[in-house]
Amino acid sequence: MQEILGTVRELSVPIEEVERVDLDGLTGGANHQGVCLLASQYPYLPMVELLRAPEHAFLLVLDSLQDPQNLGAVLRTAEAVSVTGVIMPEHRAAGVTPAVVNASAGAVEHVRVAQVVNLARTLDACKDAGVWVVGVEAAPGAQPLWNVRLDGSLALVVGSEGEGIRRLVLEKCDVVARLPLLGKVESLNAAVAAAVALYEVVRRRA
Repeated sequence: MQEILGTVRELSVPIEEVERVDLDGLTGGANHQGVCLLASQYPYLPMVELLRAPEHAFLLVLDSLQDPQNLGAVLRTAEAVSVTGVIMPEHRAAGVTPAVVNASAGAVEHVRVAQVVNLARTLDACKDAGVWVVGVEAAPGAQPLWNVRLDGSLALVVGSEGEGIRRLVLEKCDVVARLPLLGKVESLNAAVAAAVALYEVVRRRA
C-alpha cells in the first residue's frame, strides 16, 4: 500500500481516504483490496492504426466475445505473445471495462485494441492489405490448425462463447482451422481456444 501511495504522490494524483463500503460501491463489489483508481475510458485505437504496417501484422479478431472474464483472459494471452493488435465489434460484445482490466491482470493496458462497427468489412480491409485471415472454428471442412499456414501477416479470428464465429465473418476467412478434440467434449472455452491458437502461431514461427 505504501508503494502505491508513494507512486501516486509522485504523479500528483489526488488521494482520498474513504470507508470500505464506499470502495465496494465504486467497484461494484469487486475484490479491490483497499485501493481504487478513478481513470478515463479505455483508449481504443482507430482500425487504421492497426494496419499501418500490415507486413508485420499479428492480429487477433474477437467475434462477439461477451464474457468479461473470458475477454480479460484472452487479452492477457494476446499481450503475452505480442500481438500487434486486437479487433472487436462495438456492438453485441464485451468492451474493455474495469472488470476486463482486472481479469487481464492489467495486461490490456499494453495491448492495442480497436473497436469496429462491421467485422466482416474489417476483414476485407485486412485482406486488401495482404493479411492472411484464419478462422478458428469447428466448422464443416475446417482443417486441423497444425496443417494451416500461419506465417507472414496474420489475423486470427476467434468466435463467441456460445455461437462461435458468425456466418458472415466466417465467410471472410481465407481458411478455417479447428482444434482437434480427442475427448468427449464438443468445444473449448473461447479463451482457451484463443490461447492454444495464439501459441501455435508462436511455436510455428519460432
